[in-house]
Amino acid sequence: MRPTFNSLCAKLQQKAYKITPQRQIILKAFFDHEQRHLSAEEIHGIVKQNHPEIGLATVYRTLEILANLDILHKIEFGDGRTRYEFAEAEVHHHHHLICINCGKVMEFNDDLLESLETWIAKKTNFLVVDHQLKFYGYCKDCQCRE
Repeated sequence: MRPTFNSLCAKLQQKAYKITPQRQIILKAFFDHEQRHLSAEEIHGIVKQNHPEIGLATVYRTLEILANLDILHKIEFGDGRTRYEFAEAEVHHHHHLICINCGKVMEFNDDLLESLETWIAKKTNFLVVDHQLKFYGYCKDCQCRE
């Protein structure tokens, strides 16, 4: 279950961070675009439409704070940009499908690696606590353009 805006603001306050208007605006942008995996530059583009006074450096600092507090999760898709999404309570939440043509990122929510993790643990005595799986290919729209 995704936390609420107020619960995330409370988490910031509990860790002695001020709830500045800029932080609220940036956090709200994630709620408004929660289906996307946004980079700092994309967040900046979204917030500056209505709040041109918010600079890119403020966005970067805020994203770093939110990631350090496990409010956001940093992810790399191999395109040289760090992207962010809400951190989920459960460890294995979803995987990503990345279009190598247009860059669209889609989520795949079935976790089919549980049995593999169990096998690895038994075979190697290694406790797997997390994994990331990314599939690269062509989205439906890009396949139709070819």
